[in-house]
Amino acid sequence: QVRVVESGGGLVPAGGSLRLSCAASGRTFSIDAMGWFRQAPGKEREFVANINWSSGRTIYADSVKGRFTISRDNAKNTVYLQMNSLKPEDTAVYSCNARDREFSLYWGQGTQVTVSS
Repeated sequence: QVRVVESGGGLVPAGGSLRLSCAASGRTFSIDAMGWFRQAPGKEREFVANINWSSGRTIYADSVKGRFTISRDNAKNTVYLQMNSLKPEDTAVYSCNARDREFSLYWGQGTQVTVSS
């Protein structure tokens, strides 16, 4: 089992920045990739970004390319999401997941990000 816990959400004005953190614990040696998703009120959950745990290769949703950066600290078993140039449409609950080598997914509880106009 892998446990992930997010932190770093909050209220920020449009154009501002936030950094989210996602700390993994448990069977972290089995992690293959970690990623961020978000869900806005009344909308389905959508993919934001993903990072391969060993290679560091990243993938981004088109809506956040050039504004968000996902990174990892393997020693701390932590993934970060640096969010710049935030827009009101980025308002959502951001959730982190970890995928192990058997393709099991482990989700955190989510953290609220609110961008005011």
